[in-house]
Amino acid sequence: LPFFPDGSALENLPGPAGLENLRTIAVARLMLDNFPHIKAFWIMQTLPMAQLMLEAGADDIDGTVVWYDITKAVGEGTHQETTVTDLQKAIEEAGYEPVERDTLYRRVERDGSAWSVRS
Repeated sequence: LPFFPDGSALENLPGPAGLENLRTIAVARLMLDNFPHIKAFWIMQTLPMAQLMLEAGADDIDGTVVWYDITKAVGEGTHQETTVTDLQKAIEEAGYEPVERDTLYRRVERDGSAWSVRS
């Protein structure tokens, strides 16, 4: 996640730019081979940047979150919100298959309001 310096002892420093965040994901994928998943948190990166980060090595854009209000507390203007359909479309546009998962990264399958973990 990018560091937002506002309101901290480091507030005189600029926050990271998108390219720096993209490079961090790419280097993490190369160097952290013992980490099975690398997340590009779309809420703090923007959805288009998260699409690029999928290509750079991330495998998760945290699609379980469609409404997020915490970044508002650290200087962002408003909450971030999207739909499941828009997240799926963004992943497909980036050339990948969207998969719903639980917190343990197990694939989830839905049938109406019922859901189960795929074994």
